[in-house]
Amino acid sequence: MTRISLVTGAGSGVGRAAALALLGAGDTVYLTGRRIEALEETAAEATSGEAVVHGADVTDPASVAALFAAIQSRHGRLDVLFNNAGAAAPSTNFGDLTWEQWRSMLAVNLDGMFLCASAAFRMMRDQTPQGGRIINNGSISAHAPRPGSAPYTSSKHAVTGLTKSISLDGRAYGIACGQIDIGNAATPMTMRMAGGVPQADGRMAPEPRMDVADVGRSVLFMAGMPPDANVQFITVMATAMPFIGRG
Repeated sequence: MTRISLVTGAGSGVGRAAALALLGAGDTVYLTGRRIEALEETAAEATSGEAVVHGADVTDPASVAALFAAIQSRHGRLDVLFNNAGAAAPSTNFGDLTWEQWRSMLAVNLDGMFLCASAAFRMMRDQTPQGGRIINNGSISAHAPRPGSAPYTSSKHAVTGLTKSISLDGRAYGIACGQIDIGNAATPMTMRMAGGVPQADGRMAPEPRMDVADVGRSVLFMAGMPPDANVQFITVMATAMPFIGRG
């Protein structure tokens, strides 16, 4: 049976890499995000599988509901959700943050993550055969902050709690939930790292990046686990990035 997968934020970066990896394995993959043109570009890169473009805003409950209704109507089930859509923001000292900056970040990185995971959980619980897999995109920031990253870091720590709760509550229904924590994948979001980013000691320093396709392969590995096994947490990072130890 063909695996039915959904990738949020599939129009670029990590989402595109994961979608292409799943398509390469022969999945039917729903590509969702706010920019239809970007989603169509992802679909055009696929050489196998079936790409289904469906625009949605993960921060809008009605938009998320329409997305999952479309999947239910066409295929009647969902096997894998890569809950990836997220946002980043410029480094801002905690004392200078505004309420608007805080809420804007959490709306995408936490509220959107909840809305998609909740809809996927209910579909996987109610379908026959029961079960499925939810993979949440965490971050290295779920473990340690960068300077000036309070909203982003808080959202990613919250994703870890969400992942654990879904994993626990999903046991009775055959729903596995895991988290991928990514460090310095080469995407448009991390281009600034080549020119230097703030370090904990106050310096600005460039940081190495890794091929984003390695993230896609990691998501595919998680998605391909048998129903009785789960990759609870996985960290994929540039080998020489200053995360482990003192830099």
